[in-house]
Amino acid sequence: MEFERDKTFFTGRFKSMGFALKGAIKLITTEHSVMVQTSIGILMIIAGFYFQISREEWMIQTLAIGLVLGIEGLNTAVEKVADFIHPEFHERIGFIKDIAAGAVFFAAMTAIAIGCMIYIPKI
Repeated sequence: MEFERDKTFFTGRFKSMGFALKGAIKLITTEHSVMVQTSIGILMIIAGFYFQISREEWMIQTLAIGLVLGIEGLNTAVEKVADFIHPEFHERIGFIKDIAAGAVFFAAMTAIAIGCMIYIPKI
């Protein structure tokens, strides 16, 4: 199946945005880890309103939430591709998936540190 390439700037961008939104919805509705991360992100947004965090704190918190969800999405994509290429357990595929999960770990630890720096002084 071949896709016809849209050569116009605006309609091409709208189509790309549609695919991206479709992917984000698929991530949030089918992947448990993304559901958890999204829920935590929503709780942090509620906390931001409750504690009336500053504009700069909002920017950093938003960046941290986006970082975790973005890396989690890439991790999911790596896992899906790896499972598609080699459905049975394979040591090298496991190594690749562990590295992708490690990237999520770094992003999540960074987000936790940011959350602590913003909210601990306010509690």
